[in-house]
This record gives sequence, structure tokens and C-alpha cells, in this order.
Amino acid sequence: MAKDNIDEFGPVDYVVVEFPAGTKNFTGEIAKELALLADTELIRVLDVLVLEKSDDGAVEAFELDDLDQVDELRALETEIAEILAADDVAHLAEAMEPGTVAGVLIWENTWAAPFASAVRREGGQLIASGRIPIQAIVASLEAEQAETSEGA
Repeated sequence: MAKDNIDEFGPVDYVVVEFPAGTKNFTGEIAKELALLADTELIRVLDVLVLEKSDDGAVEAFELDDLDQVDELRALETEIAEILAADDVAHLAEAMEPGTVAGVLIWENTWAAPFASAVRREGGQLIASGRIPIQAIVASLEAEQAETSEGA
């Protein structure tokens, strides 16, 4: 990532998705969908990491090129910046339950890059950001529906 290109970046997000013990059913669907997002240039993958926490709490980290089941993502390897440091891995592993596997994904929202660049050129800066989990939206809609049903 060259310094002169940083002003053209879109917002950068990350997710950590944990797969509880006994629920790991990796069929390649996740990799296929991620590759599709990158191929359509909606996102640019900056880093991918898989963490495995054993029952005794030991953690092993795997980079994308360490994994066999991600053929769909091989084309992304040249773009990955590998920005997660050892301290990041230790911090993320603390949040994991023993016996689980977690996927960590950092991506640039390239679809939003022109807007973000315009904001920066006009002197704006991000002061807050957030994400609403789909479960919270579903719960809110269900609560509203229940209130409407009771009031009728």
C-alpha cells in the first residue's frame, strides 16, 4: 500500500467469526462467497487469518497460504497486506472459547472509496462507526410486531 494511494482507500472493516466445537462444516462456501465479493470489486481483502484454539487453550494461527481448502482465494494472495500482528492474534485468541476455530477477515470497502476520498478531500474525518448485528434487527422487528399484535 503506497502512501500516495492511501487517500483513495475506502473504509476498512474487520470481522472475527467463531465456529464452536462440533460445528465446523467447512465446504468451501465461505471462500467462494468471499472470492465473489473481491472479484466484483465490492471489497479488497487485506488480511485473512484462521485461528484454532485447542481444548487446553493453545492457539495456532494460519495464514491463507497455510490452508488447503481455500482454492477460491488463491488469486487474492497477491493483494493481501497481512496487517495483523502477533499482538493482534493474542488479543483475538483471548476472546475465543477452547475447542473453537475462528476466521479473521480484514477488508477495504472499495465500493465506498470514492465517497470516503471525497469526505477526506473536503476535510471530513470519521468520528463514529458501527454495525448492527442482524440478530438485533430481527429481535427489534419481532418486538415491534408483538406490540402491534397486543395493541390491536
